[in-house]
Amino acid sequence: MRVLVVEDEQLLADAVATGLRREAMAVDVVYDGAAALERIEVNDYDVVVLDRDLPLVHGDDVCRRIVELGMPTRVLMLTASGDVSDRVEGLELGADDYLPKPFAFSELTARVRALGRRTTVALPPVLERAGIKLDPNRREVFRDAQEIQLAPKEFAVLEVLMRSEGAVVSAEQLLEKAWDENTDPFTNVVRVTVMTLRRKLGEPPVIVTVPGSGYRI
Repeated sequence: MRVLVVEDEQLLADAVATGLRREAMAVDVVYDGAAALERIEVNDYDVVVLDRDLPLVHGDDVCRRIVELGMPTRVLMLTASGDVSDRVEGLELGADDYLPKPFAFSELTARVRALGRRTTVALPPVLERAGIKLDPNRREVFRDAQEIQLAPKEFAVLEVLMRSEGAVVSAEQLLEKAWDENTDPFTNVVRVTVMTLRRKLGEPPVIVTVPGSGYRI
């Protein structure tokens, strides 16, 4: 899942991003509304965690722009105000969910995951395919009832492949969904991660390489 965090309190923004990355999400961070508009024009995000009171361009205007573009991106709006009228106004702008500050990180994570599921065809909370069972919320992976320990990026790649339901996923798509914008697009990190993931998942191999196209399960 690819997430954009837009928050002008840099310590909070960086802390949220670090926590979401530990949950195997690819996260970009910006600290003002103008930078947010630049990112959403060039990158495809599943979820934008958007502070409402932003410098340069207000969070309301960023939300409106996402709606105008007709993007499938879901918006989780953050604000220091807990007034019902403010929450209603934010939702009427096009936000999909609203979370007042201060918040528990566990709740933020749960809301981001729930919104991320809405960007694709509805799938069960626990994904199962080819003998693999993946639980995004618990961050657990089993093969034939045997638990497998995966690094965050390995988990993220496996989740993308599982959610594709047998469709081929290109290396570019994996890079887009599982890594942030600071990753070199010419790196071989996708190939190396898939190789390690194959080894950890064991025999017989469940990840198939489709020459010239990508990977599928």
